[in-house]
Amino acid sequence: MVIARRLRQNGHEVVVTIRKHPDTTPMANFLKEKVIAVGTYDPASLLTRVEEGAKRQLAFCKLFEKEQPQLAISHGSADQCRVAFGLGIPIISTVDTPYAEAVHRLTLPISSYIVASNAIPRKVLENYNINGELVRFDSVDEVAWIKNFKPKAKYDFGKPLIVVRQIEEKAVYTEKRPNLLAVAKRLTKLGKVVFLSRYDRKETKGLIVPKDFVDSASMVAQADLFVGVGGTITREAALQGVPAIVIKVFSAQFVNDLLIQKGFPIFKTSQSQVVDLARKLIGRKYEVKDKLAKLENPVDTIAGIVDGFSSS
Repeated sequence: MVIARRLRQNGHEVVVTIRKHPDTTPMANFLKEKVIAVGTYDPASLLTRVEEGAKRQLAFCKLFEKEQPQLAISHGSADQCRVAFGLGIPIISTVDTPYAEAVHRLTLPISSYIVASNAIPRKVLENYNINGELVRFDSVDEVAWIKNFKPKAKYDFGKPLIVVRQIEEKAVYTEKRPNLLAVAKRLTKLGKVVFLSRYDRKETKGLIVPKDFVDSASMVAQADLFVGVGGTITREAALQGVPAIVIKVFSAQFVNDLLIQKGFPIFKTSQSQVVDLARKLIGRKYEVKDKLAKLENPVDTIAGIVDGFSSS
């Protein structure tokens, strides 16, 4: 969304598409962003993934049947990239999860520009037979919306507040699956615990399980601790000075390592050691404003590519 807004400010016409998902439509509504829903997400099986992907590609074709865009930008949308490639439309792909091999094998070889944090080793990306231009920035993706961020929603669940994010169990790259629900229950001895479930948002004794959309950046800004496996909300928390515990599941978490090296409060541990580490960290707000100011905004990088493409 922040990319779309910047590009509009620069005079470009932008169409934002989403895939129907429990989080995408509510997020667009929350941000007051006009979007077009193209296809849905059904991770029930490999077959349903392929079927829905094929339907989504056809929907993209129909959407742009009369007028085709000049550029396609996505964060690893295999369906969008496939259609854009078939139509001869240059592709800009962003990358922050090197371990998402299935997606990268389908998108990076056909991308014209690959925008990635310089934390990710070049050789890791080159393993995907990239032919496009690799454009780097000294930062992480989340800086795009956390710089100058002010919470847009108020969450009053009590103090101290711990936020736990369930792992994306249905992602193709997820093999090890730590029990984040069990971790959340154990953390209740330290404070109020909000459990952000991915799909099954049922009431759970002792936990706060929001049924509706949650603005994660605003919530962790008001939290005393975050616990997850190292994804987006981890970095949203750390970039705002809130300690974030990462349960070690995925290797090659280069973007998290970059923030750790730059002094942001991300801490890795095993599932069994989460509570002990949480007890030491909870409520320790870190001063990161100056560190955040030094990080490059990836939106500047993408806007530069688009502006340059338009003027050529």
